Amino acid sequence: MVSSDAASGVLLGLACGDALGRPVEFRSAESIADEHGTVAEMLGHGTHGQPTGTVTDDTDLALCIARSLVDKEEFDGQDIADRFHEWYESGPFDIGLMTADAIREYANGTSWRDAGREVWQHRAEGSNAGNGSVMRCAPHAIAFADDPDALVQVSRQSSAITHYDPRCAYGCAVLNCTIAGYLRDDDNPLAGALDRVESDAPDELVETLRLVPDHSEENQLPNSGYVVHTLQTALYDALTADSAEDVIVSAVNRGGDADTIGAVTGALAGARFGSESLPDRWVDTIDYREDLELLAHALTTTDIDAGI
Repeated sequence: MVSSDAASGVLLGLACGDALGRPVEFRSAESIADEHGTVAEMLGHGTHGQPTGTVTDDTDLALCIARSLVDKEEFDGQDIADRFHEWYESGPFDIGLMTADAIREYANGTSWRDAGREVWQHRAEGSNAGNGSVMRCAPHAIAFADDPDALVQVSRQSSAITHYDPRCAYGCAVLNCTIAGYLRDDDNPLAGALDRVESDAPDELVETLRLVPDHSEENQLPNSGYVVHTLQTALYDALTADSAEDVIVSAVNRGGDADTIGAVTGALAGARFGSESLPDRWVDTIDYREDLELLAHALTTTDIDAGI
């Protein structure tokens, strides 16, 4: 059984990376370095003009998933979609384009199973495989850590609510299986995750991630909103750093989509190093700390059915 400490590491790490990266989102690495040197402390204002420790849609949507899993005691795609819609109606200051489009499609009566596909089918290549589902998917890794087959299916279905593209759906599966591997103390979680999906996942996703970390050049890692780039860079940082703090700081200071690369890398770092490795000065500052800790405990102690 997954420990509550390890599970807390995943959710708190996600939120810490999100909040650390939020003020410098959309900035280049060079401009961040010019203004801040290295961002290693929670900053206020900056991008989106929010107070210190404020999280974005990355953590908000992960919370929707975690709360649904705990409350329903199963994966319930419609309930998750309902929670996404309720959150959307609250007027969040940050939301991705595909996520917003898919939620509106769902609100207009399209099934949760079809809303993401409808949006995806009308998007051109280059704007149809963003990182908006990998940023939020980590709660599934905790709930289904001991059932990898169910974890793959749930990860894909959950992604498809807003991000139907196979690179996104299987990207969530790879990320979650890697996180779950760390939670189980597997020897090589990423290799195990890729082995599990290789026969069905897109070649580009698998072949790119097979190069991480031994055949990747750190200074050439991309950091765009493209899901394959996000996973490639986040996995490299998570697998090569010596501490959770180093992982998250390295990711955020790459700039670009800094909150999301921070969130994805943070979830991996929390799984690998545990919640105690996250700096108190971060954890004490972030939004929803108590909720995240309580949900992490509930996800490890509740018998949650895959519902599939």
